[in-house]
Amino acid sequence: MKTPPVLFAFFLWSAIFSSAQIGKLKVGTACVNISPTVFPIQLRSGKSSFVHDPLHVRAVAFENGKGRAVICLIDAIGIGREMSDIAKSKAAKKTGWKTEEMLICATHTHSAPKGGSGMPGREAYEKLKHDKLEEAIVLAIERLQLAKIGFSSEDEPSEVRNRRWFLEPGNMPPNPLGEKDQVKTNAGRNHLVRPAGPIDPEICVIDVRNSRNKPLALIANYALHYVGGVPKRIDDKDREVGMASADYFGEFSRIMPYRIGGSNPPADFVAMMTNGASGDINNLVFTGTRAPRSPFEQIRIVASKTADTAWRAVKKIEAYETKPVIATRQREVNLPYREPNEREIKLAEDLLQRTRKERDAINSRTTSVATRVIEYANPEHPRTEPVLIQAFRIGDQAIVSMPFEVLVEIGLEIKKKSPFERTFLISMANGGYGYLPPPNQHKLGGYETWLGTSRFQPQSSDILIKNLLEMLEELKGINFEN
Repeated sequence: MKTPPVLFAFFLWSAIFSSAQIGKLKVGTACVNISPTVFPIQLRSGKSSFVHDPLHVRAVAFENGKGRAVICLIDAIGIGREMSDIAKSKAAKKTGWKTEEMLICATHTHSAPKGGSGMPGREAYEKLKHDKLEEAIVLAIERLQLAKIGFSSEDEPSEVRNRRWFLEPGNMPPNPLGEKDQVKTNAGRNHLVRPAGPIDPEICVIDVRNSRNKPLALIANYALHYVGGVPKRIDDKDREVGMASADYFGEFSRIMPYRIGGSNPPADFVAMMTNGASGDINNLVFTGTRAPRSPFEQIRIVASKTADTAWRAVKKIEAYETKPVIATRQREVNLPYREPNEREIKLAEDLLQRTRKERDAINSRTTSVATRVIEYANPEHPRTEPVLIQAFRIGDQAIVSMPFEVLVEIGLEIKKKSPFERTFLISMANGGYGYLPPPNQHKLGGYETWLGTSRFQPQSSDILIKNLLEMLEELKGINFEN
């Protein structure tokens, strides 16, 4: 029996339409509030019942029919490997997407509440983060729509400074083991010689528009630590306490829709500021005097400057892609733990024989570092630990991730050696293992290199860079034909 002409025409149109959609970009967004609702909460500054500005989980999902990727950002000081793995696994079961297509990272705001156990506020917040991470990923995937994408970058050097400094001879205070490092982190204005490392002023942006050319998503990346200066409140016991805040990362996300979308930005537009290789970068003024700031003012200044810079970067985009390559790579790499030498072990043993007051007089971290030295010197202590790294390709933009507070030279080296013209690094992603200094910074010492803040051997950054560059080469070879 012959197919009726009308039905045949319908089938032909459907086939043509489906063929036209193959490889076309779809993007979905989600923004889920994770402000605490059970009080008191536990902040780094102590218990509190106050929230200054809302905290969120933001997610952007990408799909082109051949590849998928999700970038999910939580307003938190860090994201543990277990929490990240659980959220990905649950989202994967609900969506059918693979966990290796999902990247979960933290902003590193130091004003976020702590989850965990021991008090109702912590336990409730731990559950809230678990639930909302999964929810944000799933929602972003469910909301996929036709889109186009562009990439750009612009420098904002005025708010990034390397915080590790060489000092004039004779002015270096003792490190936790009572020895002298070559550099000091966040040194005072006196006796400064020069910074011990560079900065990375580049703000990279991924700009997404929907099929009607309306703003849909913006992912930014900047190598700058949290800013701080969040207001404090007086509680019902007449004590000064801190307030929860998403820091400049949250403020950037709040004002960016107005930079891109005007006075009435689209409701589904999501902006996020990811943390780059900022382990040794902050915006303190070391060699001059900055005018005093009111509470939260410096956060607003940094957020406004970075939003302006991101807007300028977007304005430079000349062409948007509708069929970008989307692909991901993931590796679990075993990194070697540090092994204290005999001198360090002897110093630690002697220090732990002293009183706590005597140890604190040497350095406020003497007890914790000496304890960690003895722990790592134990023959039964594990010799390696697996860490997860990822490389994503979205069109001509490459993104790599590390589960560390990554020192800036590592991010700069990856950018320089990447086979892609555009590459940025997202730190504190898929786990949190402290600081990651490159070997040359390990030799200088300083806070970011102490055993207690940095647990892996000095060559660890080289190991991860090598793996990431191999993954980027694999992604570079992908095209629509294969």
